[in-house]
Amino acid sequence: MRLASQQGAKVVFFPEASDFIGNPPEEALLLAQSLDTSSPSPFLKGLCEEAKELGIGCSVGIHEKSPFQGRLYNTHVLIDPQGLITSSYRKLHLFDVDIAHGPRLIESNTTAPGDIVAPPVSTAVGKIGLGICYDLRFPEMALKLRRMGAEVLTYPSAFTVKTGEAHWEVLLRSRAIETQCYVVAAAQVGQHSEKRASYGHAMIVDPWGKVCAKCDGQEEGIAVAEVDLATLERIRTEMPVLNHRRDDIFLK
Repeated sequence: MRLASQQGAKVVFFPEASDFIGNPPEEALLLAQSLDTSSPSPFLKGLCEEAKELGIGCSVGIHEKSPFQGRLYNTHVLIDPQGLITSSYRKLHLFDVDIAHGPRLIESNTTAPGDIVAPPVSTAVGKIGLGICYDLRFPEMALKLRRMGAEVLTYPSAFTVKTGEAHWEVLLRSRAIETQCYVVAAAQVGQHSEKRASYGHAMIVDPWGKVCAKCDGQEEGIAVAEVDLATLERIRTEMPVLNHRRDDIFLK
């Protein structure tokens, strides 16, 4: 966070599961923490304190305790420059896949789904809408966030290498173009265990679908870009796709 602040960042975006990646899954259940602000986890407490010290915002993916036996929440937390948690979102779409010659992951075995789309939050870089990783594949969610006022969509992620190589950049640019929002996607990178690795390639995309900044897929890094809300408004004015949507047809 300090390095990003030194490069001029007003909001810092961290990946999904930034607190830890549990292996085996039972480990994650033991390590997951409550979002109770009266007794925050050491990880969240540290982020809140550093955000306040640096005077910047922070978006981060964590594991949260749930009331469901044997399952936790995959949660996205937004922290403001005063070090306060201003919003949290629990992942709606769980990654249950079995890809030939690729990953087999059943997230729902250990994770409970959320049940709401969190309203976008005003920050120093615009109104931020919260998603997580696999949510990126569902344009309906991105469009709902746009209708709710989002100017920046953020997807902290831990894409697998196989799916990342095939779809990562295409999905990020597609969501940016469809919604005419900036898209910020921090990403886990590298080998976590013998059976699990993440694709990396954290990326920032502008509302025209142009990649503004990105990290490589080899090691940890920082990508910094300006969120230009004047450019966003110009693009939305010149091509008002949201106004042209035929919801009278498609939402029946």
